[in-house]
Amino acid sequence: MNPGQDVQLDALDVSLIELLAAEPRIGVLECSRRLGVARGTVQARLDKLVDRKVIGGFGPEVSPAAIGFTVTSFVTLEISQRHGHVPVANHLAGIPEVLEAHTITGSSDLLCRIVARSNADLQRVIDQIVAYEGIRRASTIIALDEQIPYRVLPLVRSAVRGEGRAPS
Repeated sequence: MNPGQDVQLDALDVSLIELLAAEPRIGVLECSRRLGVARGTVQARLDKLVDRKVIGGFGPEVSPAAIGFTVTSFVTLEISQRHGHVPVANHLAGIPEVLEAHTITGSSDLLCRIVARSNADLQRVIDQIVAYEGIRRASTIIALDEQIPYRVLPLVRSAVRGEGRAPS
């Protein structure tokens, strides 16, 4: 399936995703019992959702703050076009505190979400990031508090109702 291709979800898909989000350790048989459908139906739907990359994984959600990384920041990077995005992304991938990086539009080239144990540790992480010669400039914003945690269930729910969809 191509990224950006519209995947249609129905009420059963949404119910299955909600159930798995609420109880990640639940088995297929228990899902089928609670949803009132055959085990094979649940397994087929689950396989399809995974194949289409609607569901990306079943691993645990780890809280960086709970393991000592209490500072979250967002860093925009301006990179040397001579080096390109891929070598910079490879450099960033080698830094454990870089949780994600996105190519962006605007005055910067990349946006990263990073974590650190303290403000002093954040300086160490930033120094490690900008040590790569392909990075020309970094701008850091420290998050003070999380107002809305990362979430996708409201989006999944709206997808089945057809909300948030561009007119055809």
